[in-house]
Amino acid sequence: MDKMQLIISRNDWFYITIIGALFGFFISLVFYFLVPEIQHLSTVLFSVLTAMTIAMFSSLFISISNNYVLPKVNEKFWYIISFFFSFTSGALGFFLSFIIAHSMKLPIAVLLAPWSLSLSITLGFLTFLIGLILHQFISMKYRHENAKIQMSQNRLKALENELNPHFLFNALNSMSELVYVDAQKAETAILNLSTFLRNAINKESLIPLSSELKMVETYVEIENIRFQNKIKLNIIIDELLKEVLVPKFSIQLLVENAIKHGYEQKALEIDIINTHNFITVSNNGKITKKIKQGTGLKNLRDRLRLLNVGELSHSVDDKLMNFTIKLEGIDI
Repeated sequence: MDKMQLIISRNDWFYITIIGALFGFFISLVFYFLVPEIQHLSTVLFSVLTAMTIAMFSSLFISISNNYVLPKVNEKFWYIISFFFSFTSGALGFFLSFIIAHSMKLPIAVLLAPWSLSLSITLGFLTFLIGLILHQFISMKYRHENAKIQMSQNRLKALENELNPHFLFNALNSMSELVYVDAQKAETAILNLSTFLRNAINKESLIPLSSELKMVETYVEIENIRFQNKIKLNIIIDELLKEVLVPKFSIQLLVENAIKHGYEQKALEIDIINTHNFITVSNNGKITKKIKQGTGLKNLRDRLRLLNVGELSHSVDDKLMNFTIKLEGIDI
């Protein structure tokens, strides 16, 4: 058995209890038709009660195990603890149901009375075997999900690594000609790039929007050295939205895209605004009716999809090019 906690949600336990009750019901029908002495409605009720009681004891013991026992015990003892709690759930579940049925003098309880203790032990072992099978299925499910998550994370990191050299090339190219022409501006550009990279070096794929906007401002300062302060950046974002997590380099990429494709040797205004959970980056530069999905935009779409945080769209009107990120699960 894998050394992992068996974590089951409340909804899972509800379904397990219902399935257990149905299982007990159909098993009771088999004995109902095979053994004339127990052809009573009480036989069905007793079987359903037993199945539900075992499920409830299992829920109780697994909760106790996960919250209070396993965190304090060496992993090599988890198998023994799982056996103990599974066995106890089955034994206590059956015995409690038997006590209730016997107190009500149900025919099935009278018939089973001589073997009640033996049946309790047998049901304990049977519950352990069922629990072992359930644990294996859940372990397989977790391994499959972990493999999918790992693949997504690897794909995401590959996309992020694809962005960093792309930006560095543009930034270094912007300041290379300044080294001998204007040392002061070159020094400022290097310091700004250092600040940008200090923020960008964060290993998290999602960062607060406020941090992303600071990187955008630093990026525009770097670009403005090359474009002689012709790039005007306007940011109008609700304060509540600034703490929302967004993909690193998401807004920066759209601003970079606006400068790369929109600049026309004159002042370029770039606006970053939000309407509820929609963040729009627009510019008044060159209008391109047909948008080509280059590496940068495709990269951003893929990261939004992999992180499951939003989607990218674009629109064009007579004066503005607009790229919009719709953030999922945000109510502003």
